[in-house]
Amino acid sequence: MDVLVDLDGTLVDPKPGLIGSVQYALDRLGLPVPPADELLWLIGPPFRVSFPKLLGTPELTELAIAHYREHYLGGAMYDAIVYDGVPAALDALGAAGCRLIVATSKPHTYARPILERFDLARRFAGIFGPELDGTNDHKGDLIAHIVAREGVVPARAVMIGDRAFDVAAAALNGIPTVGVTWGYGTESELLDAGACALCPAPAGLAAMVERLRDRHGRSGSP
Repeated sequence: MDVLVDLDGTLVDPKPGLIGSVQYALDRLGLPVPPADELLWLIGPPFRVSFPKLLGTPELTELAIAHYREHYLGGAMYDAIVYDGVPAALDALGAAGCRLIVATSKPHTYARPILERFDLARRFAGIFGPELDGTNDHKGDLIAHIVAREGVVPARAVMIGDRAFDVAAAALNGIPTVGVTWGYGTESELLDAGACALCPAPAGLAAMVERLRDRHGRSGSP
């Protein structure tokens, strides 16, 4: 079974570096800087979707992204925390024969060094995210690209993510999602989006994916 895995809010908590970089961008633009806890909704979606909502206008989006990247690439990208139990959960999935692929809304040029810094990259067969110019910003497009590039069979795959847009993007490609509740999405958000199951802790991921694989086998899925 192929397992597509989100990054922010699923593998790592990016709050300190990501939100700090957003605050830096707002300050550079001369705009009010809300406290960190009021900006948590920005974790997950691509900034070309969320920044216009934050700024109240699309005109400043690219400049805000440029300021954000200036701070983020200055070292803030590594100001993150791997969730407890994640490395062991990935190892258990790999031992069960799953092919692990990162599917993140973070540009892959950032995602790869972050995963390497935290010794997670070696556990994945592929690391995919949007291009810096916005290509594959929509996660549905990104997952379609992964399916085509990696030969993923949707009926024998699962997405693991913490936000509703993870669920929706996977569903567009015929892939069910296990919603994780240790990230930034709520149980109701994930269930309302159509998550097939919820996982409260990384230690339960391998068993949950195994049950989904068994269910596919019994139903005669290819």
